[in-house]
Amino acid sequence: MDLQLLGWDDAWDAAFAAHRASGKIPARVVNEEKHYFTVVAATGPFLAQIDGNLLHRRKSIADLPKVGDWVACTAPVDAGVGGINAVLPRRSQLARKVTGRESAGQVLAANIDVAFLVQALGEPLNLRRLERFLVMAHEGGTRPVVVLNKSDLCDDLEARLAEATAAAGDAPVVATSARTGRALPRLRALVRPGETVVFIGTSGVGKSSLVNRLYGERIQATIPVREADSKGRHATTARELILLPGGGLVIDTPGVREFHLWLADAGLDEAFPDIAALASGCRFRDCGHRTESPCAVRTAVEAGVLSKERHESYLKLQAELAAVAARKRRHQHMKNRHRAKTGTKAYLRIREDDGE
Repeated sequence: MDLQLLGWDDAWDAAFAAHRASGKIPARVVNEEKHYFTVVAATGPFLAQIDGNLLHRRKSIADLPKVGDWVACTAPVDAGVGGINAVLPRRSQLARKVTGRESAGQVLAANIDVAFLVQALGEPLNLRRLERFLVMAHEGGTRPVVVLNKSDLCDDLEARLAEATAAAGDAPVVATSARTGRALPRLRALVRPGETVVFIGTSGVGKSSLVNRLYGERIQATIPVREADSKGRHATTARELILLPGGGLVIDTPGVREFHLWLADAGLDEAFPDIAALASGCRFRDCGHRTESPCAVRTAVEAGVLSKERHESYLKLQAELAAVAARKRRHQHMKNRHRAKTGTKAYLRIREDDGE
């Protein structure tokens, strides 16, 4: 296997140098199961498990290997199972906050170049969900593309395109159909050789069908949506990195209905470039665009230049990110206190053992 087909380049080679010196081999994670990973090295694919040292060194679950990661491996012996000893620093990732009150992040896929954010045109567009996906795509370091699938089921395509374009910011919008092949060449052109694309969307929007069309044959299972309510069902149950025959790689993912923001800095402004541009005219640099006066963003809403719904969505995501940041600060404070206490006890034990 030529690793360049999987995205390997000189920068990855330089990052791997220390691991090569210790006898490890580079590989990319293409599939993740409960206890095993499928990785692909220059010698081909093999099963691997996480090494105990890596488990011990990790600071959080986000540090463990995910589909798309480049890892340093111990090669399997006699067709056995290899070991994953280290994860190379990620260039990008798509992540969300785990459900519940925890402040931990869940990495969905790593080292992604483009994120296809898929919605179906056979039902009303969920613009608020789209904006949420855009925030995390920008924050994760990926180039988002809004993909409107099932265009053959849409009676007013121009209106839906206008809605999506207004919510997409600077991200391109492509109306396509896995069934008829509409705009498939344009979609395929966005999957460049050596680059990785991830499909993100809820169940039933046609992600696996689009992967099959890009591949040229049926390699991913598909399930029709329920006729009663047009809701999708999970056909894809695990994330998998797929090498396309013409070059480029795609990651199909299970349907994602809940996408709690985990961390966003520049991602919010990049997902809402219209509001970011308006904010430059606010009186206060830290304007929250809520009750401050004068506020250029609120003025734009009152004048009808910016929709009330988009402004409210921005404020909701802004508040969610602030709450997550506060939880992370509290969690880090508690960890620091715990370390200080355990460190002091350990110091006292050492001094007692020395007879002091």
